[in-house]
Amino acid sequence: MTPPAPRGAGGTIPLAAKLLFTVWVAVWLPVYWLHHGPANQLWLCDFANLVTLAGIWLESPLLLSSQLVAVTIPQIGWTLDWLGRIAFGFHPIGGTEYMFDQADPLWLRSFSLFHLWMLPLLVWLVRRVGYDRRGIYLQTALMWGALLPLSWLASPRAENVNWVWGPFNREQAWMPPAAWLACLFVLYPLVLFLPPHWTALRLLPAPRGDQRAAAAGAPELTRSTARS
Repeated sequence: MTPPAPRGAGGTIPLAAKLLFTVWVAVWLPVYWLHHGPANQLWLCDFANLVTLAGIWLESPLLLSSQLVAVTIPQIGWTLDWLGRIAFGFHPIGGTEYMFDQADPLWLRSFSLFHLWMLPLLVWLVRRVGYDRRGIYLQTALMWGALLPLSWLASPRAENVNWVWGPFNREQAWMPPAAWLACLFVLYPLVLFLPPHWTALRLLPAPRGDQRAAAAGAPELTRSTARS
């Protein structure tokens, strides 16, 4: 007899959530594409909207976990910088200056407020489908194979997409540009992706299939790989 699955991931994603997020992307994507250009979609948080859309419909722990790893620290940083400007009149981190640029209409800037709710949404989604520990590897592969090279080669230098020309929206001058880019290949996985990965392993349930495997008699295997 197959033992009952342990309590953890809460089941499927409601259809209403899928439809609402699809409508959001269907409106947000063409607006951003028209006003900011296609290279803007290479930003880590913007790209996450597209992968999350696929993950929601596929109910994929791997896709959704990869985006939770990708955006946790950037979204927290964006929120702190935006709130810091509102509360104290300056940007403690940098990156949300455009939200206060009167050259862009308020309705356009308001589209970027998705940074405030995207992280809670991903936490909720991953709680339902389970956290897939392979997500950090997928996101690192996407960063190395697509986002960083394309940000370097295909985006305007002035936009500094994914900070490939320097941190905190400032072009760096203390090392050759190619050396800085090489550093990012290490810094993104270690500084941005690894802490959320460790946190999710401890606080979020595993995918239901992993739970069944553990309950069926593979506890040692589960323990040995759970923190990889």
